[in-house]
Amino acid sequence: MNPLRSTLLKSTRINPRALVASGSILGATSRIGGIRAAGMRGYSTEAPKKGGSGGLVFLTLAALGAGAGYYYNSTQTIKTKTLSAPATGKTEKKKNIDYQQVYNDIAEMLDEDSDYDDGSYGPVLVRLAWHASGTYDKDTKTGGSNGATMRFAPESKHAANNGLAIARDLMEKIHAKYPEISYGDLWTLAGVCAVQELGGPTIPWRSGREDAFETSCTPDGRLPDAGKKEDHIRDIFYRMGFNDQEIVALAGAHALGRCHPDRSGFEGPWQEAPTVFSNEYFKAISTRKWVKKDLKNGGWQWVDKNNTDVMMLPAEIAMYNDKEFKKYFDLYAKDEDKFFKDFAAVFQKLLELGVPFKGDEKVYHFKRTTE
Repeated sequence: MNPLRSTLLKSTRINPRALVASGSILGATSRIGGIRAAGMRGYSTEAPKKGGSGGLVFLTLAALGAGAGYYYNSTQTIKTKTLSAPATGKTEKKKNIDYQQVYNDIAEMLDEDSDYDDGSYGPVLVRLAWHASGTYDKDTKTGGSNGATMRFAPESKHAANNGLAIARDLMEKIHAKYPEISYGDLWTLAGVCAVQELGGPTIPWRSGREDAFETSCTPDGRLPDAGKKEDHIRDIFYRMGFNDQEIVALAGAHALGRCHPDRSGFEGPWQEAPTVFSNEYFKAISTRKWVKKDLKNGGWQWVDKNNTDVMMLPAEIAMYNDKEFKKYFDLYAKDEDKFFKDFAAVFQKLLELGVPFKGDEKVYHFKRTTE
């Protein structure tokens, strides 16, 4: 790992503006140079002043109502609303949308509120893209990002989607400027933007999602339940068409964000730089000593013995103790380039589940705003 990235990930307080001011330092590594200034911020041991992005995608999740689920969350501080069904299920799209400009506009919103959680809306936008996509069922061909049915109740009110109104409302500002873009395209593009702007790999992206009616809302329970073990995780992700290595690669997005007790019942980030996309999640789970910590709500989580502010969720340690999953955790802990390559491919796959592409769509490789 580049020394600058290593120092950044170990720091609990970072002055990103100072780093940006030093061109020679930023030039030391292309990845660090590709992170927005506000993305280079360490976690705070204090409770966030506003909101919470929570952890990422993958196990983001579930049965909060039963007190068993977890997902990376957002405290609702922005005025939220449940959208009513539009006159038509589809968004009429113009032939020419400048998607790079849409990307740029989203990027400029990521750090517009320095008091929001760890200083970035990026993690909660990754979570929005994930939750919009992770409901897919390959057998029934239902769910997925096509339709953007989280705009409507009951899906918007599913426990696993608590706090995502922040992300949806944030994207309303973009949709007002580009009304011709579908919500499914907008939300997934926002997830791609967040990953890239926070230092992650370039994610190939295609448009083509069409908005649907509220009658197409997916049933509750399609996202993973952290109260269960590795067999349940496999069942959920196999349903979407993923294999073990892809499941672990997606889990690596938990490098971003944190959990919050008022949403998931769990608390804390997975690593010390929760707004920097890296393989630090894998390094943490494979090299640190994890001990159980009882929570005030009666539950428990794993915490780093030497830094109890950093945590892992019960299902994640269960996965790491599974020999088939473990070999991929260890692989990505040792090889960040491999992780970035595999994550880019599987995140694109996730975002495209169930999308009725015609086959001639342009594949975008968006330029970062720092390029």
